[in-house]
Amino acid sequence: MNKNKLILQHCKNFYKIKEFEYDEDDYITEKLINTYEDYIFNIDENNEEALRRIEILDSVIFKYIDDYNFRKEIKKRIYDIKISRKDNVLDSIVNALIGLFENYEEGYTRNIYFARWI
Repeated sequence: MNKNKLILQHCKNFYKIKEFEYDEDDYITEKLINTYEDYIFNIDENNEEALRRIEILDSVIFKYIDDYNFRKEIKKRIYDIKISRKDNVLDSIVNALIGLFENYEEGYTRNIYFARWI
């Protein structure tokens, strides 16, 4: 099977993410979408762990474009990511994003949000 087709099979939100319309001055969203694309198309398609990670990354980036509160949280915490010179930058960013997602989900499920209707 073609590598791109296999990868897109694991990234069910790829086209929604690529077609997301963000503000012209939203540098963070642009970089995250570009990082997502670079990461998923540069993995080893024979590595099951890598395929699982792109599925997770796909759901994280989709949550980013779909959930305003999560997007705001990521934009606030993205500058706190620390990357060592000896580490792979792309892997470090992806790991940090997945960690931020897990922390957000854990905190979000603990809090109950009430919508206020006026």
